Amino acid sequence: MKKKIAFITGITGQDGSYLAEFLLKKNYIVHGLLRRTSSLNIDRIQSAVDKYEKSGKLNLHYMDLTDTSSISNLISKFKPNEFYNLAAMSHVGISFYTGEATMNINTLASYRILESILKNHKKCKFYQASSSEMFGSTPPPQNEKSPFNPQSPYGISKVSAFYTTRYFRQAHGLFAANGILFNHESPRRGLNFVTRKITHSLARILKGYEKKINLGDISTRRDWGHSKDYVRGIWMILQNKSPDDFVLSTGKNYSIKDFLEKVFKILNLNWKDFVTTNNKNFLRPSEVRSLKGDSSKARKVLKWKPKYNLDYLCRDMLTSDLNLYGMTIEEAKKIAKQISKK
Repeated sequence: MKKKIAFITGITGQDGSYLAEFLLKKNYIVHGLLRRTSSLNIDRIQSAVDKYEKSGKLNLHYMDLTDTSSISNLISKFKPNEFYNLAAMSHVGISFYTGEATMNINTLASYRILESILKNHKKCKFYQASSSEMFGSTPPPQNEKSPFNPQSPYGISKVSAFYTTRYFRQAHGLFAANGILFNHESPRRGLNFVTRKITHSLARILKGYEKKINLGDISTRRDWGHSKDYVRGIWMILQNKSPDDFVLSTGKNYSIKDFLEKVFKILNLNWKDFVTTNNKNFLRPSEVRSLKGDSSKARKVLKWKPKYNLDYLCRDMLTSDLNLYGMTIEEAKKIAKQISKK
């Protein structure tokens, strides 16, 4: 049986790296599409590269998502069965200061890819990484029928890409689907995201490299899941009989304060001793107060459901960051106990 071929933009990111590993285990041939930069960071996929690149199961290509011809050439040459568009300017807070670049990457790239699929390989299935940030101020729980009311350039760009994907599905008959993913984290999350900032900074505090974690508004609530659960759902969306849009979420939401409490509790510490809040540098011009997804449709149609809860996620992320600094959980507890006595 001929192996399936998958393209992944954003393969060096959190979701892209987990998805690549997931597909490789399913015997796909994976092509990762990279943006050419002065410093190529493939740390998240290094183990996969070492294991699969020589055999041709994992292939990396430089591609500019602002250049339609380079996208078309690759699609025409390899004729992928599935195309996962995960590349994005993905940080909501930063998007307030990089609005034009956010629109260019998040919105126009999806159009260029879909146009290239239409012209070069119409049988290719396309997945668009949409976001719960599209719902913005719409009251929770949010599902596929909830109205979009984005509160950031990032959210606006994702709404546009969502409708671009739906347009190519309805007008041109492409298998083009949106996954509206609520917040999902992991040890591979970028350091500029609040969850990873918390676990990484706590490890640094234990080593004496930092004294405080500076945060903004910790009362906002998010529906946090584990990236491994969500990439499995992403794949399931493209295995569905027909193209459609699906919300993926845990159905539970917590505040950043709740996240802090869970992480610090692992080491028997009081987060209030190490965290400052409402720092003006981290407050946004407009803020989404609460997101909680209703993934009933995905659970019924796709038979998808998350395996990992927030407690597991917190421990997984903290364990990984402690390991980065040469500590186990038990060793960290001993250091934390000494700090508490001071």
